[in-house]
Amino acid sequence: MPPLNAPRAMKSMDGNTAAAHVAYAFTEVAAIFPITPSSVMAELVDDWSASGRKNLFGQQVKVAEMQSEGGAAGAVHGSLTAGALTTTFTASQGLLLMVPNLYKMAGELLPAVIHCSARALAGHALSIFGDHQDVMACRQTGFALLASTNPQEVMDLGAVAHLSAIEGRVPFLHFFDGFRTSHEIQKVAVWSDEQLDSMLNRQAVADYRARSLNPEHPVLRGSAQNPDIFFQAKEAANPYYEKLPAVVEDAMHRVNELTGSDYRLFNYYGHPEAERVIVAMGSVCDATEEVVDYLMQKGEKVGLLKVRLYRPFAIDRFVDALPASVKRIAVLDRCKEPGSLGEPLYLDVVTALAQSGRSVDVVVGGRYGLGSKDVPPSCIFAVFENLSQKAPKNRFTVGIEDDVTGHSLTRLPAPDTSPAGTVSCKFWGLGSDGTVGANKNTIKIIGDGTDLNVQAYFAYDSKKSGGVTVSHLRFGKQPIKSTYFIDKADFVACHNASYLTKYNMTGDLKEGGTFLLNTSATPETIENELPASVKRDLAQKHCRLYIIDGVDIAREVGMGGRINTILQAAFFKLTGIIPLEEAVAKMKDAATKTYGSKGEAVVARNHAAIDRGLSGVVEVPVPESWKDASDDAAPAVIEGQDELHKFVREVMVPMNAQNGDSLPVSAFADRADGTFPLGTSAFEKRGIAVDVPMWKPDQCIQCNLCSLVCPHAAIRPVAMTQQEADAAPASLKSVPMTGKDCKDLRFAVTISPLDCTGCGSCVTVCPAKEKALVMAPLAERMDDQEGFDYAVSKVEEKTLPFAADTVKGSQFKTPLLEFSGACAGCGETPYAKLVTQLYGDRMFVANATGCSSIWGGSAPSVPYAKNKQGRGPAWANSLFEDNAEYGYGMALAVNQRRQKLIDDCTKFAESLEEGKKRGNALWVAQAEACARWLEVKDDPELSREAGAAVVKAMEDAVDCPSPLKPSILANADLLPRQVVWIFGGDGWAYDIGFGGLDHVLASGDDVNVLVFDTEVYSNTGGQSSKATPTGSVAQFAAAGKTTGKKDLPGIAMSYGNVYVASICLGADYAGAVRAIAEAGSYKGPSLIVAYAPCINHGIKAGMGAAQAESKAAVAAGYWFNFRYDPRRKQRGENPFLLDSPAPSVAYGDFLQNEVRYTSLELSFPDRAKVLFADAARQAKERYEALAKRAAEK
Repeated sequence: MPPLNAPRAMKSMDGNTAAAHVAYAFTEVAAIFPITPSSVMAELVDDWSASGRKNLFGQQVKVAEMQSEGGAAGAVHGSLTAGALTTTFTASQGLLLMVPNLYKMAGELLPAVIHCSARALAGHALSIFGDHQDVMACRQTGFALLASTNPQEVMDLGAVAHLSAIEGRVPFLHFFDGFRTSHEIQKVAVWSDEQLDSMLNRQAVADYRARSLNPEHPVLRGSAQNPDIFFQAKEAANPYYEKLPAVVEDAMHRVNELTGSDYRLFNYYGHPEAERVIVAMGSVCDATEEVVDYLMQKGEKVGLLKVRLYRPFAIDRFVDALPASVKRIAVLDRCKEPGSLGEPLYLDVVTALAQSGRSVDVVVGGRYGLGSKDVPPSCIFAVFENLSQKAPKNRFTVGIEDDVTGHSLTRLPAPDTSPAGTVSCKFWGLGSDGTVGANKNTIKIIGDGTDLNVQAYFAYDSKKSGGVTVSHLRFGKQPIKSTYFIDKADFVACHNASYLTKYNMTGDLKEGGTFLLNTSATPETIENELPASVKRDLAQKHCRLYIIDGVDIAREVGMGGRINTILQAAFFKLTGIIPLEEAVAKMKDAATKTYGSKGEAVVARNHAAIDRGLSGVVEVPVPESWKDASDDAAPAVIEGQDELHKFVREVMVPMNAQNGDSLPVSAFADRADGTFPLGTSAFEKRGIAVDVPMWKPDQCIQCNLCSLVCPHAAIRPVAMTQQEADAAPASLKSVPMTGKDCKDLRFAVTISPLDCTGCGSCVTVCPAKEKALVMAPLAERMDDQEGFDYAVSKVEEKTLPFAADTVKGSQFKTPLLEFSGACAGCGETPYAKLVTQLYGDRMFVANATGCSSIWGGSAPSVPYAKNKQGRGPAWANSLFEDNAEYGYGMALAVNQRRQKLIDDCTKFAESLEEGKKRGNALWVAQAEACARWLEVKDDPELSREAGAAVVKAMEDAVDCPSPLKPSILANADLLPRQVVWIFGGDGWAYDIGFGGLDHVLASGDDVNVLVFDTEVYSNTGGQSSKATPTGSVAQFAAAGKTTGKKDLPGIAMSYGNVYVASICLGADYAGAVRAIAEAGSYKGPSLIVAYAPCINHGIKAGMGAAQAESKAAVAAGYWFNFRYDPRRKQRGENPFLLDSPAPSVAYGDFLQNEVRYTSLELSFPDRAKVLFADAARQAKERYEALAKRAAEK
C-alpha cells in the first residue's frame, strides 16, 4: 500500500461526484430525495451501494428514498439519533423543507452532514440554477456552513465536513455552487479509503454511538421546556460553537498534511501588500484568482479573501487573513435579501471589522451570479474598478444592467485571463442528440488518459430534450480556473444546422480557429447554407471549415437521431489533442463502458459510428471572397404594440438568440411579479426536426388521431368552407369532408414543419390502410408552413356535427397548449393539450413543479395560448409539494368570489317586481338578465352567454344606478362557469404532494386533478417514485425496485365521492377523451391518472412509438384503463367500469421493449428473473381484482 501522503489518483469528475465519493466513505445511512442539481450525489451513492461498494465501516451504505426532503431530513434525524452516521444531499426548496429538522439536529448536537449543490429559491419564478439563497436561509439553524470553490475542494472539504461534524458535535452543511461546481468536470485528486480512515477519529465515533438512543442505556431526548429553563438550555451549547473553528482547522491540517494543500478557514490569494481586496466564497473565487493574477502582472496591489467556514464566523481568523495593507474591501454575495441593509456575507464582514477594531477606508457589498448568471472576468474587473473610485458604489450588482434602480456596475471588454496554452472548445447541440454525453466522455478520455488539465461545463436552456445545449470544454497544461463561459474559442462545433441563422455560431472563434458543422450540405452546396455573418467570420479570422453529415451517418449505422459519437470522433480527428489512434481506442472503450448495459448491438453501433465519424468529416476551403459576404436578409420584425408582441420583440427574441444576458432590468420592470403573456411559443418556429410528416389526402380517413397524439399541436385538422379553401395557399391541399351535414365543407390536415419536433407519433398511429402520413425531410416540406399559418389565422372554427367529447370532435377545437418545450414524442402533453381543447377558455391550471411546469412555463416560451376571443388557460406554478393545496386555494377563491356574485345577482333578480312596479325598463332588463344567468350559471356555454347579457344590460343602464351593480361588474369575469385543473407528475401525486392531494380529494369540492404518470421523477432525471413498478430500474433503484406500485386510483376510489379514471391514450383514444370530459362535468373532486411514456423509459422503438408502447402496456396487463363515476351509484349502477380487456400479451414480453427493464437483466439477471415474476403476479392479481369489482351488481 502506498504511503498515506503519496500523490492521490487523478480522475475526471464533477463536483457532485466528488461530494458523493467522500460522503460514501463516512456514511452508514443515506436518506434521500431527488432535486436538481443535487440528485446525482444520491444516485451515485445508490449505485455504489447496489454494486457492493463498502464504506469505512465495512458496509454498503443503506440508502432510503423518502417521499420528500422533509421526510428525508426526518429520517436523517432519526437515524443519527439511533447512532448511525447519516448523510443527505439536497438543494433549494428541498433544503428549506429540511429546515425544521436542521434546528433539531443542531439542537441535539448530532453529526449530520448535508451536501448541498446550492441553488436559487423560487420566488417571482422558478430557477433550477445556482446561487446561495438556499444556504443563506439556513444560517441561523445552528448548522456549520462550509463552502467549496471547485470539484477538488468539494473532494477535500467534504472530508473536513464529516470529520468536523463527528469531532465537533455540530452538524455541517457543506455547500458548493449548483451547476457551476456541481456539474463542472475537472481533474480531481481522489481520496483513497485508507487516507480517509487515517483521518477519522474512531474514538469520536465511538463516543457518538455511546450517546445514541438505545433501550440498553435509555434516556429521553426532545423534552418540552417551559420559560424557566429554555433560554439557559439553549445557551448551554455555546462551547461547542466556540470550539468548532479550531476543530475545523485541525481537520484541515490533517488534509493539508496528506495532500500538501493549504486549506484554512479563510484563505488569502494575491499581493502581500494588497490595497483592494474582494471577499467571496464559492466558484467565483477561481475566476477572481485569474483576474488577480492578471492585475498583479500589471503592477496592481489586489487580492482575494476566500471564505471557507462561513458559520461559525471566526472573526479573529478573518482579520488575521487580511493583509495589513488593505484599504478597500468589496464583499460579493450570491444572493439577495430584499429590504435588508446588505446581503449576509457583507453584513458579517462589516460586523467582523467593527468588532475586531480593524479599520479600513471602505467596505462595499454587491450581488452577483443569481440563478447561475455567468460571472466572466469582466465582472471581477468591474468590482476592482469600483473599488478604485473616489466614492465606490455600495450594494451594487454586477453582470447585469440595472437601468431601473441604478445599482449595476459598468463592465468593459476584458482581456483573456485564462492560462496561456489553454485550448477552448465550444459545442452547440440539441437536447437528446447526445452532444453533452459525448463531451463528458471526451473530457474523461483526455483528463484520465493524459497529463492535461481539463474542465467541462454544460449550459442548457429550460426545454426538455430538443432544447439548446452548449458545452464548454477547456484543456491545458496549467490549472484551469476559468469558471465562466467560453467566449474565445479555438474550436466550435455546430451539431444542428438550424442554429446557424438563430445564434452567433462563429463570433467566439479565435483567429485561426476551427469550425465543424453537422449538415446535409455538400462542399459544393455549403456556400448556400451559410449566413453571410458566418462566412465573414471564417474568412476574416482565417478559420478552417469542416462539414459532416452526422444525421445521415447515424441512420446508416443504426443510431437513430443520436449523432454524438459521430461528432465526437470528428472532434478528436480535427483537434489532435491526443494521438488519433489512442483517441479511437479510448472512445471505443468508453462506448463499451457507457452502453454495455444496453446490449452488444448498441455497443457495436457506437463503434461503427466512431469509424464513420472519422471518415465522414470533410474540409471545405474558405474562399477569400467570403470576407466581403453581403449581409443576410434582415430578420422579420415582430409587429404589434399589444402586450404579447411587445414581449416577444423586446424579451423573447433576444433570449432565444442566446442574448438574454444583455437584457436590462427595465425589460422586466412591468413584470416584477413574474407575469408573462400567453402564446409566446408560437413565435419561436425552431425548425429543429430532421424529418416532418407529409399528409397524403387521398389516403386519409379523417379520424383526427394524428392531431390527438401530437405532443406539440403541430398537426391539426381543419374544416373549411369552399371560399376558405379557395383562398388558401397552394400548399394547403384539401378534400371533401366526410360526415353528416359536412358536404359543403373541405377537410385538410395542416402541419407546421417549423414547430414539429419530428417524433413521428402521428405516422405511427395513422390507421389508414396505406398511411396517410409519411415522414419527409424538413427542407422539402417548408411550404406547408404557409398553409398551417393560414388555417390558424384565417379559418374560423366551425360548429360541426361531432361531439366535443369524441376523438374527432375534440380535435376540431383549438388547442390552447401548442409548441411546448416537451421532448419529441412526449407522453404527457397530448393529455394536457386535450384538456385545453375541452376546457381551455375557462380553466385555471395549478401546475406542480416538474416536467409539466418546465415544458409548460419556461421563460420566455409560453405554450399555453389564448383563443381568438382572448380567453385561455390561467396558469400558475407554486412549488412541487404544495400543488394540490395551491389549486384548491384557487378553487376556494373562485367559489367564494362567485358566491358573492350569485348573492348579488339573486338580490337584483328579486327586485324584478319592484322594477316593473316603477315602470323602469332598464331596471327590469337588468333583473331579468340576472335571473336568467342564475338559471344557467353552472352550464359552461349558457353561463357565458347569459353573463354577457348581464354585463350588457348593466352597461346600458347608465341612468339606472344600483348599489349591486358595481359589485356585479367588478366580478363579471366570474360569470362564465370556470373550472380548476391541477396538473402534476407521479413524483408529486404519489410522493411529495400525496398528503395534500389526498386532503383535497377528500374535501368533496369541485376540483379536477390530472396526474401524468411516467412512473419516475422525469424532470430530475428518472428517479424512482411510488409509481415505479416492481422490477423497474431507475435512479435510486439501480438494482430494480423491489416494492410494487402505489394504487393511487384505488385510494381515491375508497372515498366513494371522487370521480376516478385510469387512462392510457394509445390503448383507448376515445376512452381517454371520454374520461377527461366526464371528470370535468362531475360536480365534485376528480382524479385522472394518465399513463405517459417517457424518454426515461428507454423505449427501444423510440419515442415516436410512445402511443404504440402505451397500447402494448394495456395489452400485457401492465396498465389498466378503468373509471369510477359516483353518479352511476346514484342511479343504482355499479360506479366502477373496467375499460381494459383481459391481457392478451405476456407481461414479460412487454418488459423487453424498454431499457429500464432489460438493463436489469444484463446487470442482475437472477434478481431480474425474481422481480419480473413478482411483477407479473401483481399485475395478474390486480386485473382479477378489477374484473371482480366491475362484475359487482
